[in-house]
Amino acid sequence: MPRIIPVLDLDRLEQGASELRTFLFDLRTAARDVGFFYLSGHGITQPEIDAVLDAARRFFALPEADKLAIEMVKSPQFRGYTRAGGELTRGKADWREQLDIGVERTTISQGPGVPAWTRLQGPNQWPAALPDLKPALLAWQAKATDVAIRLLKAFALSLDQPEDAFDPIYSSEPNHRMKIVRYPGRDATGGDQGVGAHKDGGFLTLLLQDENKGLQVEYDGSWVDVDPIPRTLVVNIGELLELASNGYLRATVHRVVTPPAGVERISVPFFFSARLDATIPLLDLPGELAEEARGPASDPDNPLFRDVGTNVLKSRLRSHPDVARRHYADLLEKVAAAS
Repeated sequence: MPRIIPVLDLDRLEQGASELRTFLFDLRTAARDVGFFYLSGHGITQPEIDAVLDAARRFFALPEADKLAIEMVKSPQFRGYTRAGGELTRGKADWREQLDIGVERTTISQGPGVPAWTRLQGPNQWPAALPDLKPALLAWQAKATDVAIRLLKAFALSLDQPEDAFDPIYSSEPNHRMKIVRYPGRDATGGDQGVGAHKDGGFLTLLLQDENKGLQVEYDGSWVDVDPIPRTLVVNIGELLELASNGYLRATVHRVVTPPAGVERISVPFFFSARLDATIPLLDLPGELAEEARGPASDPDNPLFRDVGTNVLKSRLRSHPDVARRHYADLLEKVAAAS
């Protein structure tokens, strides 16, 4: 049986015109068919992979008080630590503990007429008990950003667009973010939902997994395991590429199943997105591709917006209701009044 989740080698971008054309076809096909692929040839070394996984394990080994000192509920930017069961997917608890970080920027002054999504810009929270975590995670973020930009340019070419088609909506201030995540074994959780079924909201997600499996992708009505392959990243497209391609490319539903009893799983997802002030364009696809574009998926419970900041804020408010109540009570009151 052929592998459902293909392995693509990013080095093929630099191996001549013929190999480039074949790679772009394979990239477009993988993204349209299953929406996920393994990426080799990304240029991130094994020592760099080991370093970020080691940093994640050392953070999660800290005493609970040190982790709760930077609990996400303290951050209007949805940055910081979330204990297992503290994040929701489709209203149900995800059994993972995690640390969210984004791009380190200054906060934006608030006032009349300033969009609510501007509150998402600001600093990260870092654990005082582990000062070397900040340089380790920011170094990984920089490496992952370089890979994501190379891939996004390749996606533009695969859709018969200029290589720089997406540059105006992410360059200078991309809104990428990342997590380090620990999934405890089933003996330490309230269920088997590591993360509930969902789609990602950005351009691309680059996932580093340890040796333990759990990620599953929905394909033809079944769940397909995306087991770890050493020295690869798992890549999936997000809803922004679905919007830009008018549904030619599809963001794929996926989930994580809690590990067996006595096993913990570490993962490092990196989410590359557009600037918060950007509006996602509708690409002018060539005729053959345009005929196969079915429009972006429509979920009345989770509508998609072309305004990036609105999309991101919507997702964060749904996932972290405790942060929403503390820092966005004014928005919640407006929603309640309108409903």
